Amino acid sequence: MKEIVVGLLAHVDAGKTTLSESLLYKSGTIRTQGRVDHESTFLDYDQQERKRGITIFSKLSSLTFNNTKMTFIDTPGHVDFSGEMERALSILDYAIVIISGSEGVQSHTKTIWKLLEHYHVPAFFFVNKMDMSHYSEEELLSSLHTLSDHIVKLDNHEEVAMCSESLLDSYLEKGKLSDEEITSAIASREVFPVLFGSALKNEKTVALLEMIDQYTKSPSYKDNLSGIVYKVSHDESGERLVHIRLTGGSLKPKDEINGEKINQVRIYQGANYTLSKDSHAGEVVTLTGIKNLEAGDVFGDERAQSHFLKPYLLYDIDLHEGEDQRRMLKHLTMLKEEEPLLHMKMYTDHVQVSLMGDVQIEILKDIMKERFHEDITIGNKKVAYKETITSSVEGVGHFEPLRHYAEVHLYLEPLNQGEGLQFVNNCQNNLPEHYQRLIMTHLQEKEHLGVLSGSPITDMRITLLGGKAHDKHTEGGDFREATYRAVRQGLKSTTSILLEPYGHYTLVIPSMHLSKAFYDFENYDTPRIEDDDGTIAILKGEAPLRFLSDYQLSVLHYTKGEGSLMIEEVVYSEVKEDVETDYDSELDRDNPTGSIFCSHGAGYYVKYDEVENKMHLPFFSLKKENTQSTHRAMTVSDEEVRRVYEQTYGKQERKLAKDFYGAPKEAETSAMMSKRKEDCLLVDGYNVIYADKKLTEIANENLGAARDHLVDALCSYQGFKKGVLIIVFDAYQVEGGRGSMEPYHNVYIVYTKEAQTADAYIESATKKLASEYNVIVATSDYAEQKIVVGHGATRLSARELLLEMEAVKKEEFSTFERKNVIVPNTLMEDLDR
Repeated sequence: MKEIVVGLLAHVDAGKTTLSESLLYKSGTIRTQGRVDHESTFLDYDQQERKRGITIFSKLSSLTFNNTKMTFIDTPGHVDFSGEMERALSILDYAIVIISGSEGVQSHTKTIWKLLEHYHVPAFFFVNKMDMSHYSEEELLSSLHTLSDHIVKLDNHEEVAMCSESLLDSYLEKGKLSDEEITSAIASREVFPVLFGSALKNEKTVALLEMIDQYTKSPSYKDNLSGIVYKVSHDESGERLVHIRLTGGSLKPKDEINGEKINQVRIYQGANYTLSKDSHAGEVVTLTGIKNLEAGDVFGDERAQSHFLKPYLLYDIDLHEGEDQRRMLKHLTMLKEEEPLLHMKMYTDHVQVSLMGDVQIEILKDIMKERFHEDITIGNKKVAYKETITSSVEGVGHFEPLRHYAEVHLYLEPLNQGEGLQFVNNCQNNLPEHYQRLIMTHLQEKEHLGVLSGSPITDMRITLLGGKAHDKHTEGGDFREATYRAVRQGLKSTTSILLEPYGHYTLVIPSMHLSKAFYDFENYDTPRIEDDDGTIAILKGEAPLRFLSDYQLSVLHYTKGEGSLMIEEVVYSEVKEDVETDYDSELDRDNPTGSIFCSHGAGYYVKYDEVENKMHLPFFSLKKENTQSTHRAMTVSDEEVRRVYEQTYGKQERKLAKDFYGAPKEAETSAMMSKRKEDCLLVDGYNVIYADKKLTEIANENLGAARDHLVDALCSYQGFKKGVLIIVFDAYQVEGGRGSMEPYHNVYIVYTKEAQTADAYIESATKKLASEYNVIVATSDYAEQKIVVGHGATRLSARELLLEMEAVKKEEFSTFERKNVIVPNTLMEDLDR
């Protein structure tokens, strides 16, 4: 049987939930057909949804029609809950876009259309409420063609054929199109079928089911266990639910995902669920027992997709004295799991959250009251600003406290509006590749803040030009500090501008109120009159969202409910008015603009505008082209160097740089390669910490800091190695600890669960991994060494690991020095060090 997942998408009040009710009823899945206005629908079972008559949370229902099992996801239609709708798109095979026949294409319909294009989802259109529409099918089809000319009726093969050259060629040759050709065209988003009907009266809903059954096909799936997390929620008992689409393999209770064991596999049908013993690829299931997967995460062979929608409004939730603030923050954090767009920022007297609109904040208040019995007070509302630069600059970050060293040079250049952030590696000196990778990771892992208001930066390209490390003192975390500081120093060294969200709006009002509308917009660009028949006027224009977000209520008030404001698109543009901000970039300790240098055995802070006088590498951007071409010209021929050397001094036995860079010592046959296992190094974290004098001193002051030092050092070490590296930390005495395994850069970090020692975890892991990996265990615990050797692992003492880490670091630097002798340090630079 064919199995597909179909999303129901619509603007608010288009009749989406009514359509899902009709589809379930006509397929025989439910016995009675509910109504939204009677609060009796199968899917809108949440109290908030029934009270407001809108869908707030996406929900599942399944039906079987002919030879097709269809899993429907009913998504929210209100613009404030677009984030919930977008997350569902990542798991869809097809979508049904519902249009109200009374209204035609709306602003939110255009947003849905862009999202479908972003996620490459094929779509069917259902124009609903035709029983009460005063528009003809031709007029509504003309409205749909503002989205795409490829939205057509399938019974007109001539129109369908015009959607692609291959269809046209086939139609001209045979005079008709086959079902297979139409199915393929729909799947490739060349054709978008449309039907006109009424869900309330069950008109054309069976035809819609027949169309989906006839003109869809099952997707292909992966062999390995893979999936997409599209939602996280909590049931009535507080159990954390992880909603996924399996895109490969199978899943059953007690299986593990990223080291976490699944308790239950549920299959939901509305508010009810059944337990599954074995789920297969293609199914949408809900898991319990998983704590570390978030909405938007993927596992297995899946690749994460970038999100399209971002919240533009910030709200303050006031924290009053006497309230249990810790309890409130715990509940807000739970809601953030369910709505990832709800970013939280902590202040002394309030929490700032980002949301899509006023309706969503009201729902948040009601949910806090209903689920957690918490009353929250909403304070100020403001828009989410961003920042960019107007001219290019080279930013320099230097981090050199005692026994640390890293310097990074970045080139920041502005991009066009809406292009976002781009990161490019164009390293022009002999910085080792693993450090280059670290820098690129650090650039992309953080939301970099601007220097005007502390808002996120956008619309710029950041290019790695070069950097410098020290063969003894560079630790893994040093380049993180230097990279962050290079971005901030560059921003401070050029001109930044503040950006705010602007909405492209359509204002529909009675003509008698035109003068009022023009007066309201006098501080912004003058609205354009698109149409005015003397009764109704349509105006379009662009204005700041901070004005438009509250203007809808004003429109309803002065037009007595006869007017409407639709915001069709939001873009970031330069702020045209003076905006007061209390942000001081020089006081932001979490995002410093200056650098740390070392003198007389102690580190000291250098302000951003003095870094140029202290930096150890010269600017790259001033000689960008020359440096790159010269460097390439001098390093193109190692063979020529070898020939001249041997003619002068005789044949040399010492290996050249290329011998250390991937050249095999002996030819390996495919048979040898197939027998070789990948290395897996298991490190007893605390055992290694207390085997090192420096780390022990740090641990005596702050165990967490010592742990971070070790992890960063092992990340750097792993950059030279192949295989897998797992660092295990003992959480034996952590009350309630459930244990976790999480990726960190190029290693995995494990915290054992309560009452489980690191020794016990490593012993168990060695048993499981020995068949697939060449397991190496780094610990100085003699008893543990004997046990793991018995399980087929190789033992490595903590001291031996530390010595190997130091040796690898020295070998790599000496290797790079030999390979890049054509770029020597200057005499002054050596004296300075």
